[in-house]
Amino acid sequence: MAIDPTNGSGRRGQLRDSLRARIAPGRFQRLGAGDWSLVLLALLVGGGAGLGAIAFRYMIEGFTWLFTGSTQPGAHPHPASPWLPGAGAACLLIAPVIGGLLYGPLVARFAPEARGHGVPEVMLSVARKGGRIRPQVSIVKALASALCIGSGGSVGREGPIVQIGSALGSTIGQAARLPERRLRLLVACGAAAGISATFNAPIAGVFFALEVILRDFQTESFAIVVVSSVTASAMGRLAFGSAAFLSLPGFQLHSGGEYLLYAMLGIAGAVVGIAFIRILYGGEDLADRVWKGPDWLRPAAGGLLLGLLLLVLPQMYGVGYPVLHAAVSGRYVIGFLVLLLAGKLVATSLTIAIGGSGGVFAPSLFMGAMLGAAFGQTFHVLIPGWVTTPGAYALVGMGAVFAASARAPITAVLIIFELTGDYAIILPLMLAVVIAAGLGNLLTRDTIYTLKLRRRGIDIDARAAPGPMQRLTVADAMRTVPESVPPELPLEALVERLTHAADGLPVVGEDQALVGVVSADDLQPALTDGDGSETARDLARPVPELRSDETLERGGRLLGESEEAGLPVLAPDGDRIVGWITHRDVLRAYVQGSRVAATEHAEGMAAAM
Repeated sequence: MAIDPTNGSGRRGQLRDSLRARIAPGRFQRLGAGDWSLVLLALLVGGGAGLGAIAFRYMIEGFTWLFTGSTQPGAHPHPASPWLPGAGAACLLIAPVIGGLLYGPLVARFAPEARGHGVPEVMLSVARKGGRIRPQVSIVKALASALCIGSGGSVGREGPIVQIGSALGSTIGQAARLPERRLRLLVACGAAAGISATFNAPIAGVFFALEVILRDFQTESFAIVVVSSVTASAMGRLAFGSAAFLSLPGFQLHSGGEYLLYAMLGIAGAVVGIAFIRILYGGEDLADRVWKGPDWLRPAAGGLLLGLLLLVLPQMYGVGYPVLHAAVSGRYVIGFLVLLLAGKLVATSLTIAIGGSGGVFAPSLFMGAMLGAAFGQTFHVLIPGWVTTPGAYALVGMGAVFAASARAPITAVLIIFELTGDYAIILPLMLAVVIAAGLGNLLTRDTIYTLKLRRRGIDIDARAAPGPMQRLTVADAMRTVPESVPPELPLEALVERLTHAADGLPVVGEDQALVGVVSADDLQPALTDGDGSETARDLARPVPELRSDETLERGGRLLGESEEAGLPVLAPDGDRIVGWITHRDVLRAYVQGSRVAATEHAEGMAAAM
């Protein structure tokens, strides 16, 4: 008797492949063309983000020069515009107004998500939107942020370049029609590349993307993000050189008691980081209550307030890196450092509140540097034998304040290490950062990034509602047990029975206890090489144990891993067979469960309205 063991295998194969893709994408991945194409896309994203970071930096410098006549206005008191030489310091008053009139309508008309510091929008796209970011966001964000910073906005360029790089990664991934899992990975590649090229910090860029954006430390994620980060860093070094961002004069610990001071600095950093979060969003709430005009005009109107602040404290103009360098180098007295810390806190919060576009990464580093420099100088006066390098406290303060506000201790340690290239500072840095991040976590649930989303009713830390595969059980999908065969059934009778069974048959002993499963494929060796005395018990194969109270997700996964056409379902508390499940049954239950969930959601929305 001829037996066709492949009967229906084409349809079953298609169903199995579809099920695998839905249940466990990645479990069945192998290193093939798709993986190498992802590496090439990561190289493309890294190169594009690197070029974007270079162009963005030159755009900021160009707009800054147009408004002030200098590319580093914070380093010069009351810079004057070359276009209005008679205006003098009044240029600081009108520059934020003109800038707001330019970028306000641009953001309001083409990409409202480009307003603010940008990173929360990237986090939202990864956590809730499958990595999808509109292509125009990168262009609008670049122009708006460059105009905002160039006209005096006291924000950073790192947040915008993260959003620009992420939007580029999303655009490239969508053009390549990548699945959501890999699209999110390219978004993280863009974020890492932006940080890497801007700070010349490829390691910190990788961990910022994994720790803050992707929240995933899997091997594949790490490897692909590294490709983009290294590519962008190489391009940044070609454009700006490979020198460390900050230099620290000969640091070393002179006393074990100095660790106590660094621990105290970690506590102070947590206080400043939490204050930054509260004042930043408190300023937004106040501006929302006060401003009743159109959104596009809000940056220009608020620019008057920012201009007045810049008249009093011009060091707050733009990103403020020259001022940060001066503080680390010990050029400011303690009282002025405290004034700069308070001024940056107010200036950044005001810039974001009026609808400005820029990051909060650099302002947190700026505030940390002012805090640490003031702290170090104070104890250098009080305990000169302990504190011989006050600038080291400025660097550690940078990491502490960022760690407390962003809750990203790994990135905080690595960014300061790469900014200085000095390994000797690692131990006190780690101590202060861990204390600051831990205390920040105790004081507030949200970070400076997640709070923006929570205020909109979005909790990206909350677990998503279970889907049909997690909600349904195997009992919801299984069919009745096919006609079983006894263990003693002879080969000839077994052949006859399997002629009419596409999915195999369970071999069941006494009390409905499962012995194994036998299919047409299992008969071939016995028919060609056997002596004809084999029974169903001899030919039965053990199969994965699946019980009726387990989730449908596990049932589908076992079907895929075992590559069986069907599996027996056992009772929850024994070896008694109670049902049978196939790939088709899993898919049917999934579709029905999805429809029920959609109906319930629609009814809930209607009831809420």
